[in-house]
Amino acid sequence: MKEGTKIVLGIESTAHTFGVGIASSDGRILANENRVYRPSKGGIHPREAAQHHSRVAPEALRAGLSKAGISLEEVDGIAFSVGPGLGPCLRTGATIARTLALSLGKPLIAVNHGVAHIEIGRLVTGCKDPVVLYVAGGNTLVAAFNAGRYRIFGETLDIAAGNCLDTFGIKAGIGPMPMPELIAEKAKSFIQLPYTVKGMDVSFSGLLTAALLKLKQGAALEDVCYGLTETVYSMLTEVTERAVAYTAKNEILVVGGLARSKRLKNMLDMMATERGAKVYTIPDEYAGDNGAMIAWNGVLQLMSGMVIDIEDSRIRPRMRIDEIDVKWFGVRMGC
Repeated sequence: MKEGTKIVLGIESTAHTFGVGIASSDGRILANENRVYRPSKGGIHPREAAQHHSRVAPEALRAGLSKAGISLEEVDGIAFSVGPGLGPCLRTGATIARTLALSLGKPLIAVNHGVAHIEIGRLVTGCKDPVVLYVAGGNTLVAAFNAGRYRIFGETLDIAAGNCLDTFGIKAGIGPMPMPELIAEKAKSFIQLPYTVKGMDVSFSGLLTAALLKLKQGAALEDVCYGLTETVYSMLTEVTERAVAYTAKNEILVVGGLARSKRLKNMLDMMATERGAKVYTIPDEYAGDNGAMIAWNGVLQLMSGMVIDIEDSRIRPRMRIDEIDVKWFGVRMGC
């Protein structure tokens, strides 16, 4: 490790994943240990997820430190997801982070979960100043950096794209993503479903209701899956294209769990080619929620002097990405 290199341990706990990541200021991810809560049926139960996080935290922490080959004393800062997310889950991660920061005498760093998704994407793909499509189970938005912050150009007006597809899959009995997309490959016909784009915002709740109704009325599962996935991805591609046209940027970064979708990437690639842009898709390891993204964003904030006192570290379940000053954008961090 070079002299002057800073190391940050990050804790992710916004929803179903408890993650421990360790990153250094020279741009290396030293560890990325993630433990996922999987409910026996249905979606996430926040209290059960929080209990899961408490149970797996010691083992995940040990595994992360072992993978990085360092001790806790060698860490220069402790970062955690402050929001957005599920309250009980966020509180678990915040409590662990506060405890570590206090016991070690290290700076505490509150990281915005959405911004962390973007920054790990910029790090591992090498893109510089992209239009960002952030699509996940709990978040859907299109953003880009301008005047010191990530500005939101469009977002979901109700449920997230990932939530729409996951809920359909669970209620249809096939399971969450990627099952709806895989089943769609067997379709014989396209079923028309509500397409709701309002300016640069999108809405998925009506689409979900209509898809479930078609299934109840006897439509073939694979055909409904095809209509649903194609409609969701077309809506996302349309609003992303509008942001590219408006900003005149030539990079598109796709982050979040739904970035794993091959069909979505295919649609975005076709649009980007027509626009003279390039699509950067985050590797699967960093697409979903993970500790590494919190650690890396923690590095960026530590190097920018963005640390907080314990008494100011309350969680913020409804936090937005455009509330954060991105002081490090365009500043070389030694990587």
